[in-house]
Amino acid sequence: MLKKYILLFLLTENNCLRITKTAIPSHAVRGDDVSLECLFDLQGDSLYSVKWYRNGQEFYRHIPSDIPMTVVFRQSGLTIHEQNSNETHIVLTDVDPTTSGEYRCEVSGEAPLFQTATHTNILVVVDVPEDGPVITDVHPTYNPGDILSANCTSFNSFPAATLKWYINGQAALEKLQIKYSETVGEAGLKTVSSGLRMKVENNMFSKSGDLKIKCTSAIDPIYWKSVETIVHKEEKTYYLSLWNLSSEKRSSSSSVIQSYLCLCIFILSLLCNDLL
Repeated sequence: MLKKYILLFLLTENNCLRITKTAIPSHAVRGDDVSLECLFDLQGDSLYSVKWYRNGQEFYRHIPSDIPMTVVFRQSGLTIHEQNSNETHIVLTDVDPTTSGEYRCEVSGEAPLFQTATHTNILVVVDVPEDGPVITDVHPTYNPGDILSANCTSFNSFPAATLKWYINGQAALEKLQIKYSETVGEAGLKTVSSGLRMKVENNMFSKSGDLKIKCTSAIDPIYWKSVETIVHKEEKTYYLSLWNLSSEKRSSSSSVIQSYLCLCIFILSLLCNDLL
């Protein structure tokens, strides 16, 4: 009996069933079809079964000796394209966030060894925003010393997008950014906002008087969009002062002329009195 177990052990060590290639993506986008792949090498053994699990619950089984060979177990959030699925490939159609979970492929050999090999990965289905982020509450012009307050919002996604601010192409300091609480809307979609508040410095403006602020919205690793707005340094105008200065000069000249006329009239009056 001992020799039999030793022989089985040696056979197991030298001829192990193994999984040679797998494809369980980490992320997918709502509405996509997702292919799960599990290729294996039986190493001379006979195939007993291939089973697929999501979060520990079996949803697909292929046993060549059974009739029918393939059985699909219905689960919420899982729709399997059975005609395009077999013992090595599974096709999930029209996935949504409820499809997310931990997926496991399990391959087993026949008796007496019943060797088993498994592979596991977590799939997250993302609902990306329909549009990119939006920057609001920004004025077109600023003077050095002004306070710039801006908001960036990314609408309706799952999970919530991550927002980041950039000033003239450089990541904004954390202390300048304000994180607001996310809101949850219909179908569990999340809207998130972030604020930027900073004192505008003269050296922030380019030679042409531009200051660029950018907000990025990301759901790693499959979604990234950005929006940028440019504000300008407010140009000081001097025409009123110049006009006032000109007015003052004109007023001063008028006063001189008036004084001169008065003096002339006074002298003429004196001459007229002498003549009379």
